[in-house]
Amino acid sequence: MIRYGSGKDYDMDSIIRALEAQNISGALLRDIAVFRDSHPVEEKLRGRIVKPMLPFYGKETFEMAAYALLQGENILLTGTKATGKNILAENLAYVFGRPSYNISFHVNMDSSALIGTDTFRNNEVQLRTGPVYECAVGGGFGIFDEINMAKNDAVSVLHATLDYRRILDVPGYEKIVLHDAARFIGTMNYGYAGTRELNEALVSRFLVIEMMAVTEDTLRHILNDLFPDFKEEGLKQICGLFLDLQTKADNNEISTKPLDLRGLIGALKTVRAGLAPRPAIRMGIVNKSFDLFERELVEDIVMTRIPEAWTPADIFQG
Repeated sequence: MIRYGSGKDYDMDSIIRALEAQNISGALLRDIAVFRDSHPVEEKLRGRIVKPMLPFYGKETFEMAAYALLQGENILLTGTKATGKNILAENLAYVFGRPSYNISFHVNMDSSALIGTDTFRNNEVQLRTGPVYECAVGGGFGIFDEINMAKNDAVSVLHATLDYRRILDVPGYEKIVLHDAARFIGTMNYGYAGTRELNEALVSRFLVIEMMAVTEDTLRHILNDLFPDFKEEGLKQICGLFLDLQTKADNNEISTKPLDLRGLIGALKTVRAGLAPRPAIRMGIVNKSFDLFERELVEDIVMTRIPEAWTPADIFQG
C-alpha cells in the first residue's frame, strides 16, 4: 500500500466523499457508479486499478471530463505545468473502476511499442502485446502522457482506435474491436523541450479540456489532505511561495522548471522527517533551475517566504 504525507489512504469512499464535498452532480456520480458496476474488471487486471495520490479538486473540470467519458469520448487535458492533469486522469480511472495504462511518449516510442510486436515463443511467432492493445482488450483507461512529444509513427496507428470506429488494426493479425469501457486520456504541457503542435486529425479525435491554474483554495486543500498537521502560518507561507512562483512563471520572469508541485510535496515530506525547511525547499524547488540567474531569482522568492531560522516545528505541529 502506497502512503503519502500523512499516511492517508484514499479508497473509493474517501475519493467520492471529496467529490461530493465539491458539489459534484449527484446524478453524475450515480451514473459513474452504474458504469463501474456494469463493467466488471477481470481478476488478473484488478492490480491495475490504482488508488490516486489524492482527490482531484476542480468541480467544473471534473464534470466536463466525466460526462465526456460516460458518452464514450476520449479527452485531452491541456494547460501549463502543475495544473493537476495527471491527478485528474488518476482520479477518473479510479472512480470509473478501470485498470489504467500509463503510456509515456519518448524518442523510442513507435507503433510497435504501443500495439505490439512479433516475438518467437513456443516454437511459433506470436504477438507480444503493447499497452494500447492490452488497454483496448481489457477495457482500461489509457493515459497518453505528454502526447505532444509523440512521433507521427506512434500516433498515426491510433486514429481508428480513437475515433468512432473503435478498432485496433494489428498488421498480420485480426482487427480488434475495443472493449465498451476502454477510453483514452491524453495530457500535454505547453512549451516543454521536444514538444510540438498536435496535428488536426489527432486533436479532432479528442474532446479538449483546458486545465485551470491552481488557486490558493485548491492548493490548501491538496496540502491539508497530504499534511493535516500543517501549522496555519507554515501553510500560508508555503502556499504563498508556490503562488509567487506561478505568477513569476505566468509573467515569463522565470521558467516553469521551479513550478513543481511534486517537488514541493517531496520537500515537505523531508521537512516532516526532520530536515530544515530551507534546504528542503532548495532540493524540491530552487535546484530545479539549472540557469544560475534564474536560480538566484527563485532563491530570492524563497527567502521572502521561508526564514533561514525556520525549523520543521515552524511548519508542522509537533
